[in-house]
Amino acid sequence: MDTEPCWSVAETELFARRGLPFGPDEKALVIGKSLPSAAGAMAEAFGEPEGGAEIADELLRLVTEVVTAKAEPMPGARELVELTAAAVPVAVASNSPRALLDAALVRGGLAEMFPVKLAADEVAAPKPDPEMYLTACALLDVDPADALAFEDSMTGLRSARAAGMTVVGVPTLKQQDFPADVVIGSLRDEELLAWIGGWLRR
Repeated sequence: MDTEPCWSVAETELFARRGLPFGPDEKALVIGKSLPSAAGAMAEAFGEPEGGAEIADELLRLVTEVVTAKAEPMPGARELVELTAAAVPVAVASNSPRALLDAALVRGGLAEMFPVKLAADEVAAPKPDPEMYLTACALLDVDPADALAFEDSMTGLRSARAAGMTVVGVPTLKQQDFPADVVIGSLRDEELLAWIGGWLRR
């Protein structure tokens, strides 16, 4: 799901409520982070060092409203998941809390496509810690070394790398260096789809 624009809407609103601008530098502080980590970074930026929990609640309310109303699958996402799931076990390992993950998947019509769905509030240490990916692989009964992660943020990339996985990068911030094993501009990448299509034939 292309939820990053929804997060940006909510984050912009939180900054605006405090009379602060929200641009690329501010986005870089929070992108890909779990809700508590993002709220902690915002608390520092707002000069409210003790306000992390309240900011997290405020942010979650805002972003859930936007995701429920406006989030869309990334171009090619549904086709890619269908193609992949026909050949190998698939899972979602998201740094969003469960309520937001479920809202996004339902909004995109993806909820039934994944036998395993893991959210940040269901592990002890969310991304960039490897626990989420290691847990997802264990639930799928797949060795992380044999698994492939799709990631759009540096936080997620570090998590997948630490878990020992191969990473396909579809970076949200296009200008940043993104050291994944393969970087693609779209989930509709023809070479990627042809490669995955070959899994089922093998």
